[in-house]
Amino acid sequence: MRMKSVFLVLLSAFCSTSTLSARAEGTSRLDRIRETATIQLGFPDASPPFAFLDGTGKPVGYSLEICEHVAQKIKAALKLPKLDVRYTPVQSATRIPLINNGTIDLECGTATNLAERHKLVAFAPTTFVAQIVLVARKDTDVDVNDIASFRGKAISAQAGGQTQRFLTKVSARDGLDIKVMAGKDTAETFLLMASGRAQGSINDDALAYTTVANAADRESYKIGTKGLEFAPYGILQPKDDPAFKAAVDGAVIELMKDGTVAGLYTKYFESPLPPRQVNLKLPMSAALKRALANPTDSGDPAAYE
Repeated sequence: MRMKSVFLVLLSAFCSTSTLSARAEGTSRLDRIRETATIQLGFPDASPPFAFLDGTGKPVGYSLEICEHVAQKIKAALKLPKLDVRYTPVQSATRIPLINNGTIDLECGTATNLAERHKLVAFAPTTFVAQIVLVARKDTDVDVNDIASFRGKAISAQAGGQTQRFLTKVSARDGLDIKVMAGKDTAETFLLMASGRAQGSINDDALAYTTVANAADRESYKIGTKGLEFAPYGILQPKDDPAFKAAVDGAVIELMKDGTVAGLYTKYFESPLPPRQVNLKLPMSAALKRALANPTDSGDPAAYE
């Protein structure tokens, strides 16, 4: 059976059975999308190459474009003549509340699939596997491959993100007395370090490389080559809505199998990016290749090793 047919059959089955149980506790997002002909996409507007604004102010990015493809597949499956795709900027601290209060239907950025987050939201199959790394100015006397070298110093991390949790946990566990400085987004987190207020910053590798590549003084920074922890990214979606999850997950898997996701990877990680046309030249990792070949929404880092 062709992949498109599989997707439509799965969606039909879930719409006829699972949606009924979803309605018992509340209307499924599929029902609302069908009735309003609108889908709401949340995205971080300063997290290139995953989601950001191009030179004209248009939302673009690897994760965001995957979501846009998902929206079009849902439109076709629901037989809608038109689907209005709306965009809402989010931050790490607001993305889960906005999913849960219905402001957005999907969050398309850099949300790490963590087991504890499954109590609050659901994840689509993983579409990126990052590793957490440290970044510092070259003139700072620290080793970006050894977090212990930051003992008693300040490190900036994105508020509400996995990196902030990881840093807080490791500092407490190893008695490092690291001051965690929270930035609202990737840009502010980098600025805290670049301006000298923090001696380092911690971020996922793709975000770190992109931010440094776009800095005016890009040669002034050093990025760790030792990954501290895997960070699998997935599209955020509402919890306890099996019909909607079946539709979204089926669409994402179809995009993986037909090569669309791999093509988007080439577009955003191995080609010039707006607005400065910087090419990250970041080949796809072995971990991501495995995740695309064997789709999973697991929140266990060991699943990506």
